[in-house]
Amino acid sequence: MISKSDFVQEIPRRAFLQKSIKGGLALAATPALLSSLLSCQGKTTSVPKLALDPQMLNRIIKLALKNGGEFAEVYVENRISRTIEMEESKFKSAVFGISQGAGVRVISGDKTGYAYTDDITEEKLARAAEVASYIARGSKAIGPQDIAEEQRDSFVTVKLPLQTVADEKRLDVIKRANQAALEYDSRIKMAFISYYDEVRARTIANSEGILLSDELPLLFFIVQTLGEGNDTRHMSRERLSRHSGFEMFDEVTPEQVALTAAKEAIVMLDAKDCPAGKMDIVMQNGWGGVLVHEAVGHPLEADNIAKKIGAFTGKLGQKVASDVFTMVDDGTLPNFRGTINFDDEGTQAKRNVLIENGVLVKYMSDILSAKQINMERTGNGRRESFRYIPIPRMTNTFIDSGRDNPEDILAATKEGLFVKSLSGGSVNPVTGMFNFTCREAWLIEDGKLTTPVKGATLVGSCEEIISNVDAVGDDLAFGPGICGKGQAAEVTAGQPTVRIRGMNVGGSTAKS
Repeated sequence: MISKSDFVQEIPRRAFLQKSIKGGLALAATPALLSSLLSCQGKTTSVPKLALDPQMLNRIIKLALKNGGEFAEVYVENRISRTIEMEESKFKSAVFGISQGAGVRVISGDKTGYAYTDDITEEKLARAAEVASYIARGSKAIGPQDIAEEQRDSFVTVKLPLQTVADEKRLDVIKRANQAALEYDSRIKMAFISYYDEVRARTIANSEGILLSDELPLLFFIVQTLGEGNDTRHMSRERLSRHSGFEMFDEVTPEQVALTAAKEAIVMLDAKDCPAGKMDIVMQNGWGGVLVHEAVGHPLEADNIAKKIGAFTGKLGQKVASDVFTMVDDGTLPNFRGTINFDDEGTQAKRNVLIENGVLVKYMSDILSAKQINMERTGNGRRESFRYIPIPRMTNTFIDSGRDNPEDILAATKEGLFVKSLSGGSVNPVTGMFNFTCREAWLIEDGKLTTPVKGATLVGSCEEIISNVDAVGDDLAFGPGICGKGQAAEVTAGQPTVRIRGMNVGGSTAKS
């Protein structure tokens, strides 16, 4: 909730925290107020931990199941966040936000009832439980187990907690990135820097008797640069994101992020129009894995499988890809953006091999879809916030490392397209058809990179591309992103260098 009367200079910090403990509050600062918003040390802006009485949670769960149903859950969340943006070498905006609330869910057969409140009192939770229970009217009730606190393995380590970092350090990494980008080349005319961090605390209690709590820090740093020259422009982008403390910027400096973005912006000023036609595609390791994330990962999420729609429905145990193709979703990779200690239903995160040597071996499930298709819970039940129900979502999804030398893959490709970075795209999870825009791509001629090209799009179907992968490098790398499926989720996509034979490429000119 944003109140027009709430300005930085009008609310003392203590009053600000007290006011925002109910519901959510975001304060947006103009440049003139930026220093006021960011004047406090991080340690003064921690959200007080919620005092949740286990007996009260038990009462809410029992109330949620009073009309029937086989499963009930209470999900409680609070988060504190900062967003700071720089444009044209000036700090343009900053937002300090606090959000807190809880949701109550009831599952009865294939139906789900859900209600949430931003006021975490027993009265409001009881009302949410009554609303959620409406879906289960007349069904058989399964008595809940009393909750008991449990522990899950943790995959997130923190050396410099965000709550203790002075805001001057946040501003410094932004300024350093901006300077590095602009100094790279005089043709870099502008840099856009976006900094975001949050600390998200979760508590989950359900009718199976679990009570879990944890706290996940998150950093997301984006550098975009605008290059101008040769009567053209190119906007580049590089992203860095982890569940981590502020030590992330010691391990990967803001200058490194800025230089990667700046290099792309300059290189693409010499780009020629991309020819259209069927080509062999070599994709650089890293964020190119977003292609299989979209084209293959979404159709492997079990909610679509339960509805008997999607390209991989009914194909468990069947050959769906080439022998060299193995795809994994792993929520346990230390400190990755998509990593979770446990999912938003309390299921332990783990490594799930989805396609192994071309054979489909597993779907990604949450509690509901696992029950519907009679398979294990894979730890993929995720939600954007307490305002959403959990659904099957990816975490860190990637093509697993192969045995080929990346240089040999390129050298053995007589002609084709080398894709270094992808931009926007879309996929139909029912048909598996997709199209993606290449932000940086190069022509391959006689096994070598020759000319950067613009306007290239990749078009095809999920089964077609994974069946035509014939080389997988040993250089697995990753890139962070935001996945949209009605609600946003933090994810990582990855792959080694891979070659896909005979893919349709849309371009600006006819292929000679």
